[in-house]
Amino acid sequence: MHILQGLKIAVDNIDAVIDLIRSSKDTETAKAGLMENFDLSAIQAQEILNMRLSRLTGLERDKLLAEIKETAELIARLEAILASDTVLTEVVVTELEEVKKLYGDDRRTEILDIDVDIDIEDMIAHEDMVVTVTHGGYVKRNPQSQYRAQRRGGRGITGANTHEEDFVSQLFVASTHDTLLMFTSKGRVYARKIWEIPQAGRTAKGKAFVNLIPLQEGERVVALQPVREFSEGAFVVMATMRGLIKKTSLQAFANIRSSGIIALTIQDDDALVGLRITEGLSDLLLGTRNGWAIRFREANVRPMGRVARGVRGIRLRDQDDVVVGMAALPPDRPATLLTVCEHGFGKRTATSDYPTKNRGGKGVITIKATERNGKVIGLRLVTDEDDLMLITSGGKLIRMPVAGIPTIGRNTQGVRLIRLEESETVVAMERLAEMEEGEHEVSPEVAAARAEEQPLAEEDLGEEAGDDDDAEDEEEAEDEGADEDGEDGGNEPKAN
Repeated sequence: MHILQGLKIAVDNIDAVIDLIRSSKDTETAKAGLMENFDLSAIQAQEILNMRLSRLTGLERDKLLAEIKETAELIARLEAILASDTVLTEVVVTELEEVKKLYGDDRRTEILDIDVDIDIEDMIAHEDMVVTVTHGGYVKRNPQSQYRAQRRGGRGITGANTHEEDFVSQLFVASTHDTLLMFTSKGRVYARKIWEIPQAGRTAKGKAFVNLIPLQEGERVVALQPVREFSEGAFVVMATMRGLIKKTSLQAFANIRSSGIIALTIQDDDALVGLRITEGLSDLLLGTRNGWAIRFREANVRPMGRVARGVRGIRLRDQDDVVVGMAALPPDRPATLLTVCEHGFGKRTATSDYPTKNRGGKGVITIKATERNGKVIGLRLVTDEDDLMLITSGGKLIRMPVAGIPTIGRNTQGVRLIRLEESETVVAMERLAEMEEGEHEVSPEVAAARAEEQPLAEEDLGEEAGDDDDAEDEEEAEDEGADEDGEDGGNEPKAN
């Protein structure tokens, strides 16, 4: 009403108002003049300056007077309601009766006085979800239907938007009723149903693990394993930084508290570095920071309880050496082992080049950890269809097809994978779980053809001494000997 009254004053004195505005040098001067000459407030003066010229027509002036009249009637009505409880009650009753006419019908639900135990999971539909995990520790799920099938050579779609220093490192399909086991560096395991993983948009980053499970200080998620059924005969095989190996029945992880449980007992100077779920028939391979590796039968590791420490998988040769990775070699299936060193060199080696030894030995050379190469930072089982991502201490990332990395013998230095700045090192490696938008799958034949078109420079080839290390292996075999066990926590008797 205050604004309308100000507009009425302007309309009634329109010629004087227009002359005042026209003679003013700026808006502030005009505003001050209106307030002084027509006894207007700052709000009224500003509304007059904002008024359109069309409101000066006769029809618009009649509308203004009618609006003032309606507003005055509304004010009087509202003041009457506020001044009388009787009038207020009449208004409430009238409005409720209008609601009843519009929406009043018979109750559609029946209220019963009975106790019903309803599990939230029973109300979750069975649906396949695509779960994506980033290198930086973010996880999310999306319905598989969002990832439509495309023809070979298609451009693909974006699965997640990440920071420049982050990327999708793991992707798998699981049902909403499957269980996701999350193993941490301190030997604890947490469990969440897939439907409990936050669902985000296809291009969203997801939720950080620290906001999903109660991680302790300095604890990080090392491995994820989706489990549909905790079946008998399946095992969780774990390897630690100090060379211990442990195998526990998968059924031992069927019931996990929300606060997590112990998967294996770890000393303060040790940490979990690798984990696989197996059927008990695989060969296990452990690789160390100083370039040694050992392959042994999984059957040589007896099953133990959750709180056991495990037994010795590899005897570390040096005080500064640690295990950096574990691989489970499936029977009767050829594969290559990719090894990467901190100075940017690496190679692939056929798993058939690794002899099967006794558990607890010192192992054989997997790559020469020379001054040129630096220490080993990781190893992975890979195929020609995989892509590799390397991360450096300077924050650089490089992505390359695995098919372009040569497969050579164990007792070699490998080739250059990335050129580094002075004092820069490779700190992590990951096998990419999904291709970026605009990329398409490259067949091994195409990759091989590209490799022939762009041969490696001589300076990148490194020393390739072949596989002439049989004498060295025999000497190492003498050290493997007694198959010594580590401590198992005293909770289980040794198997006969």
